[in-house]
Parts: sequence; C-alpha cells; structure tokens
Amino acid sequence: MDYRQLRAFIAVFEERNITAAARSIHLSQPALSGSIKALEQALGTTLFVRQARGVEVTEDARALYPDAQRMVADAARLFTRFKHDRVREPLQIGVEHDVGSGVVKQLVIAAAALQPAVRLHLVNGCMGVARLASEDLRCEDELFMPLHSDPFVIALPLAAGDHSAADARWITCPGHTSHQRLLPLYGSGGDAPAGEAETFALALAMVAAEIGAAIVPRSLAEEHPGVRVQALPQLDMRRRIGLCYSAQALEVEGLGRLRDALQNGPG
Repeated sequence: MDYRQLRAFIAVFEERNITAAARSIHLSQPALSGSIKALEQALGTTLFVRQARGVEVTEDARALYPDAQRMVADAARLFTRFKHDRVREPLQIGVEHDVGSGVVKQLVIAAAALQPAVRLHLVNGCMGVARLASEDLRCEDELFMPLHSDPFVIALPLAAGDHSAADARWITCPGHTSHQRLLPLYGSGGDAPAGEAETFALALAMVAAEIGAAIVPRSLAEEHPGVRVQALPQLDMRRRIGLCYSAQALEVEGLGRLRDALQNGPG
C-alpha cells in the first residue's frame, strides 16, 4: 500500500460516497476507484460495498481507518520536513493504453518547459490527477482537451506484398471502445475474425505475425516496424487523443499550468 491509496481510503471512508471523496482530494473517480481496488488487493479484503447511494464500510475498513489516519499523518510530516522550496510534488498523469509515443512526447515537452515548478510523473492506466487518453474513454464528469486527431487506417503485414485488405482476414478488438464504430468496416469478415485483441497495440503485434489485417489508428501503425499502412477506402474515420481531467483537479498545483502550456504549445 502507498500514501495515495491510504488518502483515497480515508476520503471514501469519511464521505461514504465515491464522487464526493474524489472531489475532496482532487482526483477523478476512475483514479480514486483504482486506488481503492489496489489497496483491497494488497490487503486481501473488501473495504467498501457499493450501494445505490454511496458506499457501506466493512468491519475491516473500520479497523483500518485509525491506522490509515496515523500513517498518512506521519507521511505528511516527513514531506514537510524534507521538502525543499525548489522541489514540487510530482504531477502524476496517467497514460491509457493505445496512446502513441508522439502524443506522450508532446505532453513531456510541455511539462519540461515548466520545471522545476512542475515535475511530471507518468504512470500507466487510469491513475493520476489527469489522464492522456482517447476521447471515448472520458468519464462523464471529466473535461477533455484535445491534443491530436488520429485517422484510422488498415494495418497489413509487411510480407503481404501487394495484397490489399480485401485479401486478408480481420483481427478485431471486440472489447475496445471503438469496436462498434469499426464493426461496419469489417463486413462479413467480422463474423469470423482471424484473431481478437484487447488493445490496438496487441492487434498490431498479431498483424506483424501475419495472422491478418487490422483497422487501427495511424499513429500506432506507423510506429510499428512490422506492418505497412493502407488508407481506408473513401472514408475518413478518426479518434481524438487528449487530456482528461475533472474541474476540481485544476486546483492541483501544476495541472493548470500544464494545460495552458499544452494549449499554447505547438500542435
């Protein structure tokens, strides 16, 4: 367990409501829920039971609460004791799956220009005070600042030579948020795919292994050395990648400045 997980636990325990708890510590709901889940897995127990309105605390949660308060207070005292004025608390940004390195680089360059006031800390998945993600992963209570518009293309194996996508079987991503949008493009081939993948990145690995073709964002396909790209015929389908954050998260030191730097920087 870590400091952030314990802060999330205390907030939920005191608020008895996920939304109110996330607001009180300036986190998005997915990030807070992820911290609670990680803490429960680390402890091997259930701390909260979701109800129609709010959550119910378990006996294990009641037992943990005073210890969590003490541990967080001790950690806060250490931060105060050793923190120098020239060093700021890291600004933690989550990077969701299937975000190309070009957009991540754009974020890093903007944050680097703000050092030492902002010290960027990138983590995988739905964590942090904000997330770099596709717009279709934005939560209802989150704002979205677009950074990149990414067209979908057909990825084919390099060994496919002059063959087109019409000659290949499809690799689909049925669990992906874009699947319903892409489904009409597969035609009858979508009923019996050559393979299935959870993410576009994994689909590209299957394409490189010559299992079939996949419809993926151009930014990811062009970064993969084992595939070649073909435009979708007479169709411009895109996704938008950007920064997802709650309005309350802007109160966190550095996030507002990072947002402004991204808006004013080169696209």
